[in-house]
Amino acid sequence: MLERRRSSGASKYVRVSLLIVFVGLMVSVIIVFSKYQSVFNSNVNIEDGNVYLYIEPGSSYDDVRGNIDDLGFLVDEKSFDWVVKRKGYAALVKPGRYKISDGMSNNELVNMLRAGNQEPVMVVFTNHRTLAQLAGKVSRYIAPDSLELLRHLTNPELPEQYDFTKETFIAMFIPNTYEMYWTSSPKDFTDRIAREYEKFWDKRDRKLSRVGLTRVEVSTLASLVDEETLIDDENPTVAGVYMNRIQMGMPLQSCPTLKFALNDWSITRVLSVYKEVDSPYNTYKHKGLPPGPIMIPSVSSIDGVLNYEDHNYIFMVAKADFSGRHEFSRTLKQHNRYAAKYQRELDRRKIFR
Repeated sequence: MLERRRSSGASKYVRVSLLIVFVGLMVSVIIVFSKYQSVFNSNVNIEDGNVYLYIEPGSSYDDVRGNIDDLGFLVDEKSFDWVVKRKGYAALVKPGRYKISDGMSNNELVNMLRAGNQEPVMVVFTNHRTLAQLAGKVSRYIAPDSLELLRHLTNPELPEQYDFTKETFIAMFIPNTYEMYWTSSPKDFTDRIAREYEKFWDKRDRKLSRVGLTRVEVSTLASLVDEETLIDDENPTVAGVYMNRIQMGMPLQSCPTLKFALNDWSITRVLSVYKEVDSPYNTYKHKGLPPGPIMIPSVSSIDGVLNYEDHNYIFMVAKADFSGRHEFSRTLKQHNRYAAKYQRELDRRKIFR
């Protein structure tokens, strides 16, 4: 009888012990599952699909956390902070432009930020006239502001680092779309452009012997073509006029070079007085090409020079219909007729400068 009671007591003890163990296991499972959810379940809610988180160079984790709060995409902030603490991200902040997508988990988000896996930006610029305009455009895509970029671009020692001169440096910037990182420094930018310049010309160098010009000379002539034409299909024809003049030893007499020399691009009617400006860029006074490009040349104008049209035209003037096209002439007599027609139209439209 006593043995049965002992046996019953022992059995009860075992059941209670097993129950305690089971409850403990269940609690552990619940805790583990909760932590699993904190780490791996979606914790980002963005109605538009994604947003960009910008982390400035030198930012602390508090700065990052403030930016995240401003964007307001976290569903559960405490779970995010828990994962940040466990992964030690606060001590590993990396600057950049990060794409935050709807449905991301804390694990995905923190891992991306820790690794510095930022989203590239597509830097786009066209054939701007000045380095100041270029700096203003590029600063829209990368972290340095326009003043920082311009200070770098106008550093007197910079052109020589890339085998250019102050006058020819602008030829290095080939208009295109470049994939870069938002954190690119001004030097990162020019280093990348220098590499792309070489790639661009590697595909075109074989054509230089035909035109008898260097890379920079082609870009210089292309900049005149760009300013002279509005319609790309005229580029080879206009380039052919200039090439004929160069080969004949005639002055280029390019009106855009006068605007550059006078630093006045608002001029719409080139007057005789403008042709007297004392400048090496005055192609009415000086034969041959000016010292360097008068703007960043477009790819279409560069290719227009490399593939210039072989013709006998040595004169050109804008058409009087203001279509943006030109009248091309082989003789001065024919040119003067077209020029007079254009001048009459300028008078009719009251364009006097």
